[in-house]
Amino acid sequence: MAPGYAGKILRIDLTKKSISTIDTEKYEEFGGGHGIASAIFWDLVADQLPFDAFDPRNPIIIMAGPLSGVLVPAGGGRCEVQGLGPQGYPIEWYTRSNFGGRFSAQLKYAGWDGVVIEGASRDPVWVNIVNDHVTIENAKMLWGLDVIETQEEIARRVIPNFKFGEWALLDDNYTTQVPAMLCTGPAGENMVRFASLVHGAGSGAGQGGFGAVFGSKKLKAVSVIGTGAVTIADPKALVEARLWYRRFQWNPDNPRDPEMMKPGFGLFNFAPGGGNVTNRSIPLEPARFAACASCTKACRQKLAGGIGNESTCADTIFAAALQGTRKDKEKATDLLQGYSLNAFHMPGIMSYINALYKQGLLGPGKKIDCDLPMHLAGKPEFYQAVMRKVAMREGIGDILANGLPRAAEAWGRYQEDTSSGLLNVPYWGYTEHYDARLQVEWSYATLLGDRDINGHGFNHPIHWMPESMIRAKMDPYWPADKMVEIISSKMIPYAGDPFMLDYSEGPTGIYSEHKVKQVAWYRHYNSFFLDSVLFCDWMWPLFITPTSPDKLGPTPEGEVRFFNAVTGKKATFADLMEIGRKIWNLDRAIWVLQGRHRNMEVFANYVYNVPTKAPYTLPIYEKGKWSFSTNVGRTLDREKFEQWKTKFYEFEGWNPTNGWPKRGTLESLGLKKVADTL
Repeated sequence: MAPGYAGKILRIDLTKKSISTIDTEKYEEFGGGHGIASAIFWDLVADQLPFDAFDPRNPIIIMAGPLSGVLVPAGGGRCEVQGLGPQGYPIEWYTRSNFGGRFSAQLKYAGWDGVVIEGASRDPVWVNIVNDHVTIENAKMLWGLDVIETQEEIARRVIPNFKFGEWALLDDNYTTQVPAMLCTGPAGENMVRFASLVHGAGSGAGQGGFGAVFGSKKLKAVSVIGTGAVTIADPKALVEARLWYRRFQWNPDNPRDPEMMKPGFGLFNFAPGGGNVTNRSIPLEPARFAACASCTKACRQKLAGGIGNESTCADTIFAAALQGTRKDKEKATDLLQGYSLNAFHMPGIMSYINALYKQGLLGPGKKIDCDLPMHLAGKPEFYQAVMRKVAMREGIGDILANGLPRAAEAWGRYQEDTSSGLLNVPYWGYTEHYDARLQVEWSYATLLGDRDINGHGFNHPIHWMPESMIRAKMDPYWPADKMVEIISSKMIPYAGDPFMLDYSEGPTGIYSEHKVKQVAWYRHYNSFFLDSVLFCDWMWPLFITPTSPDKLGPTPEGEVRFFNAVTGKKATFADLMEIGRKIWNLDRAIWVLQGRHRNMEVFANYVYNVPTKAPYTLPIYEKGKWSFSTNVGRTLDREKFEQWKTKFYEFEGWNPTNGWPKRGTLESLGLKKVADTL
């Protein structure tokens, strides 16, 4: 087995209460993480599809990658979760989620590349992994606890009398660590379709609904702690790559661009703590930065008051509109985490029911009967009430717990409200992340996949960087023509085509073959580098950055240097992108077995019918010139998008009639058995 891998994957059957192993080497060709999990999923259940996410046959697969637990910046601390996701609509697609922290590092230190969990238990259980020693434990006393209470109790059971900063005996070795735990709260226990899995105080696998899958299996938590290490092929090359990477890091003592320390630049300045949006009001609460294993960005914060610790991005934005103090917002975020509710779906629920209330359609005794204190909308008491009702499936929460599209369908409002945009669920039951009419590489890639892709590789440099600088009355680092030239030059194997980054509606823009190449690059890169090798989406790919002397980022050199140093392989960037294409096609084949057809790959009606109103900066090419445009009044053209889909299918080697991968495509990728099944 190549260095970087532990060599074995834990396999647990909760129905039979059996524990066995899978040799990682059998799946090494898929890289790690997502790729290996998809290959295992195919081998275990592909011939039994379709079935739903709560079927005991649905395996939930938790995977580390070859860089997990290694000192790779923003590459050693992510973890991938896969299986059928109950959040998906109208079909519970095979999907993925991802979280940070130190779980994947501890998994590797314990000697495992991943955990495959099959079947379902009759009674609540949790899995205890201490190096090679694995047990299925009784979780009756944990059932009903929130995620913090659960982790505290498990830590006490795994290492009794543990004291921070002191050595504790573990098996035949010693450790200063507490176990890394992944668990669900009451929302997962009650099979809320968008329940999350939470690790630590604020790391969560939110999208997909895997907390509910845990609940359906009566699985409360997986705990892991190890005292081993990860084998490195070339330690010298790894350290050299790490030292080289320092040129791209934020230097708190001497930032290259002090202007980037101003509020508003936290998404792309790569300064520590930028992911927490609640601790930005004056006076600031004393805090220190917190990071996932081996990460240099440290986007999280640990706050002196002990509330809102480690939550970041959507978790803290969730309560941004709450009418209260910073403490009120932090408490709401902690309650969200405690219940294990998806921070990206809950704001959509609050917004939607409030809009229906204002229209007189929802409330006590109304057409949609509601037992929530709607007159308190926006107040802390309202947030608390909604979260409890949903997590416990009480009253109207029982319908809302099935997710926005299923709730709207039950109320007879889905078609009307997704046509008007009142319900902004553009694809597969997931609320809008970035506007599907504007950030089209995001929306196209999502619609062709299974869930909100949540990949910021283009979003940060082509939208947030110029928009934030223009808002601050600053000139962007480069004019639009230079920026697209730089980024496209790094997009191997399609490098050198700047029109991939044209967001106009013209002949080289969002309906062109150039956009086909960008979306294909995006899906192939994410499938391998982000989801399988497990680089962090907030740091990779890094095309441009304010932290380096020339403002250029480490992509595509950095990813390859770190991967090869750890694994000993001699791969090129193009080689690894081809593995990403292989994984992308394997996932596509799974969706085909679930019923996917090109006719299903359409956006909600509002995307085609309702023009955008807010300005949104993106590069466009019009009248022979590049510029940054605000793109107000945009809709997608239904017919042109259908034509674009045909171009994409043909580019990927898929049948343009139905969108299925062709036999020749699959066989050329080494997926003959997949082709045979299809």
